[in-house]
Amino acid sequence: MPGGAAAGFPKGVYGIGVRPDLYPGEDEFFKKNPHVTGMAAEDDRIIMNPYSTLKPKERDAVMLNEAARVHMRRGTMEAPRFTLTPEQETAFAKYSKDPADRAATLAARILSGDPSAGVATPEQTEYVARLRKFMGVE
Repeated sequence: MPGGAAAGFPKGVYGIGVRPDLYPGEDEFFKKNPHVTGMAAEDDRIIMNPYSTLKPKERDAVMLNEAARVHMRRGTMEAPRFTLTPEQETAFAKYSKDPADRAATLAARILSGDPSAGVATPEQTEYVARLRKFMGVE
């Protein structure tokens, strides 16, 4: 992934900055939730959980996932308009009440190879192929 290192994290990935310094509320959240490995912060930068024990390849997948989320949030990549399968709806029901947010989460997870996305539909696969091309992901 492109970028220099600061606090063990790149400065940016796929056009999205990585903020190595957490705000106090973010640090507290990550301490309480070590299973949350990273997120697209409200300032449209990626933050990573320093309390998680991700291997480098896993960390890269999380950063790819979060970079995709920022691109979809900003509108630099069109938001997904596909529907989720009943199984995906069940799996992501507690994640967000907003269907658009659930679709973006699912697209980013499919892109990064996260098995929690479940089985992608052809419509989802087509969208993720466009997202992959837009981001230059090989």
